[in-house]
Amino acid sequence: MKPKLLKTKIKLENDRVLLLPFEDKRNEELQEIIFDKEIWEFMGMSINNEQGFKNYISKTIKDKNNGLCYPFLVIDKLTNKVVGSTRYGNINTANQKCEIGWTWYGTEFQGTGINKACKYELLKYGFEKIGFRRIQFSADKENLRSLKAIENLGAKKEGVFRNNYIAPNGESRTDVYFSIIKNEWIAIKEERFSEFETY
Repeated sequence: MKPKLLKTKIKLENDRVLLLPFEDKRNEELQEIIFDKEIWEFMGMSINNEQGFKNYISKTIKDKNNGLCYPFLVIDKLTNKVVGSTRYGNINTANQKCEIGWTWYGTEFQGTGINKACKYELLKYGFEKIGFRRIQFSADKENLRSLKAIENLGAKKEGVFRNNYIAPNGESRTDVYFSIIKNEWIAIKEERFSEFETY
């Protein structure tokens, strides 16, 4: 495994998306799409004003600097718009694993193919360059859109974690966990992501 790569400026791209390190000055463009309540329904947080946006930016960068995650800005190459954010989180170098998540997109960019293109780059770099042996995903059990998207990546459902996080309204929420492991990746890449392999 090469954890030192997580200390560098990682730039990932294909024909559909460009992923830049979250510290890029373009993170300010997130403000144009971030205040839609629908985005935060299952995220365990809510951002609804300028101060909340500033706190989100600073906390994300702080968590990266503390080695807790590696966040990205997601840019739609068809429009050159910043359309959301995602990250490698729960990074555990000792056990060579992480979670891809904390992903959100502006509502107008959901269901456009951006998520699949984004996840392909993260999985490929995570397994083939960094050397993770396990990459996991999770979503609220009621977030049917995200659950379906994770299944479509070829990830295997592993279990249900009850009372796994607390929503902004104080309610305990349940998550479903999935994973892809390193020795499954090549077959999944060929089966699920063949359209990106020519890039």
